[in-house]
Amino acid sequence: MTDATVADRIKQDITDNEIVLFMKGTPVFPQCGFSAVVVQVLSHLGVKFKGIDVLSDPSIRQGIKEFSDWPTIPQLYVKGEFVGGCDIVREMYQSGELQQLLADKGIAVQNA
Repeated sequence: MTDATVADRIKQDITDNEIVLFMKGTPVFPQCGFSAVVVQVLSHLGVKFKGIDVLSDPSIRQGIKEFSDWPTIPQLYVKGEFVGGCDIVREMYQSGELQQLLADKGIAVQNA
């Protein structure tokens, strides 16, 4: 698979879905603690998101790091914008910034 194809797939996913989480494992069965934390935050807020398991596709695992220029997984995208990894998402959630970002992007939060 060429690099362009991987980047195109990533762009397609973040264009087609309001919230995308590139993670290790799945939302139902996260394979690392950091991915699990972000899933818990999003689930607590009651927002729908697409989880993409980078462990099942090594080209996406490497490709997303190059795409975002961010070295670690998980990576959260909201309306096509890179938000950050686990620590950033957790801090934004605790401060209320994440809820504000979602509201600003027109995404309804169940448990703000």
